[in-house]
Amino acid sequence: MAQVCRLGLLLALLLPVVGASVPGTVVRLNRAMLSYVSEMGKAPLEWALKVTVPHFLDWSREELHPTRIQIVNIHVPRLQLNFIDGFGVRLFAAANFTFKVFRVPAPLELILPVILMADARVAQGSIGTPVVSISSCFSFFNNAIVVDGSHSTAPALLVLVQQHIKAVLQNKLCVSVSNLVQGLNVHLGTLIGLKPVGPESQIRYFMINAPAITNDYISLDINAVLFLLGKPIVLPVNATPFILPELVGTKGAMATVGLSQDLFDSALLLLQKSGALNLDITGQLKSDDNRLNTSVLGQIIPEVARQFPEPMPVVLKVRLGATPTAILHTDKATLQLQPFMEVLAVASNSAFNSLFSLNVVMNLSLQLSVSKVKLQGTTSVLGEVQLTVASSNVGFINVDQVQAVVGNVFEEPLLDHLNALLDMGLALPNMVNLYYVTPEVFVREGYVVISSGLVYQH
Repeated sequence: MAQVCRLGLLLALLLPVVGASVPGTVVRLNRAMLSYVSEMGKAPLEWALKVTVPHFLDWSREELHPTRIQIVNIHVPRLQLNFIDGFGVRLFAAANFTFKVFRVPAPLELILPVILMADARVAQGSIGTPVVSISSCFSFFNNAIVVDGSHSTAPALLVLVQQHIKAVLQNKLCVSVSNLVQGLNVHLGTLIGLKPVGPESQIRYFMINAPAITNDYISLDINAVLFLLGKPIVLPVNATPFILPELVGTKGAMATVGLSQDLFDSALLLLQKSGALNLDITGQLKSDDNRLNTSVLGQIIPEVARQFPEPMPVVLKVRLGATPTAILHTDKATLQLQPFMEVLAVASNSAFNSLFSLNVVMNLSLQLSVSKVKLQGTTSVLGEVQLTVASSNVGFINVDQVQAVVGNVFEEPLLDHLNALLDMGLALPNMVNLYYVTPEVFVREGYVVISSGLVYQH
């Protein structure tokens, strides 16, 4: 059963992964993927084709003698898979069956070459999962070869034995292939499951329409829905349909994945709504490097010095009121953050006094990468961080002086916090035990393309 499941998962690489109503993601599985599955699928297919052959009834003598026949080996030297334009996948397999016929006085060993051909239709199921079905299947038999050293057998009896074996296989082999595909649908049904993004958030992929199939690839329109506390994240504006251009990514890649602007917008809206980007930066008075205390601020803001004659810790409360914005241009991805920062001081009674607040605009360079099944990112500051005063309880604020004092204090912790979140990654369309390998990420105008190999690890 484990081998059958393995082949099912391998064949599933050829089929729609997951996807909703407006596609945010397009996945193309190319011919290179077929070559990989063809090679990796030989051993599991050999296991699946090992059927039971009933006894042969030998009428050649005066008494009826049931003769046991057993398949002792199956070797698949060739397994070939091809896309069928507008339909699905065609399977061609050449297999050599080795049989042992337990006759008296000595067993007979035969090798029977068999050709299998099957066409599999790929469609969209009612719950947004792929459904695969065998539409046609044929098995073709060559003449059996008697293995050297086997006991001599009358030609007439050998013909009868072959006829018996072929009649059995004619029915059972295609049934085995069909059962294998039916088992595959069970695995494909698990693709709609939730994948964690954070402690309280998940992402779910599902198909939105039937796959588009050409002779070169199968293209899957997929939608990604992000959830926070069980509720879907909905963009404030209508998403536009995403169409992945034909010639994108690396030639010869197994998979080409297109990620739309809407997917990035949804992920950033999730970060903002979850509060994951909010951060409190607390100063410690005993630190020689610390610049977060009232004495330092008092040097540039007289009212702070008057209210706090003794050094007291300062806390920066960074809150993300506005949704971050991802900007995708050819070969360049940037993020814009607009956090609201409140500066508070600890009074002698341990209460927090609000000194002033700032509106912040940060432009960040965004570098994207893929690790196993996740899209990850890392950022760095682009240009100058812009500060403007939102409110003040300590009189006039010289923004340039404040930026010189608190700029690095909040920039580095905020950047480290953001990069830690982006390093957690966003799950890409995938199956259990299936990983992206040697991926390349390309930023294009309004979307991102991932060209990658795929590997199945049991």
